[in-house]
Amino acid sequence: MKARVTVTLKNGVLDPQGKAIEGALKSLDIAGVESVRQGKVFDIELSGSDKAAAEAALRTACEKLLANTVIENYRVEIGA
Repeated sequence: MKARVTVTLKNGVLDPQGKAIEGALKSLDIAGVESVRQGKVFDIELSGSDKAAAEAALRTACEKLLANTVIENYRVEIGA
């Protein structure tokens, strides 16, 4: 089974890397860029077929390792 975990900064948390990317895009004359927020994506392959157990395990992984829950949000998506 495949899963994707997306980790992003919470609203209100400064994102200097996103600001740098925003500035670079504007300097390249990429039209319409108003703001950029950067994050992390983890594509994870899991054994087994129990989606509920997989989601619970990945939430635990996020809480303990993949995300800094003080400043980051995370989303877990389970595929087939």
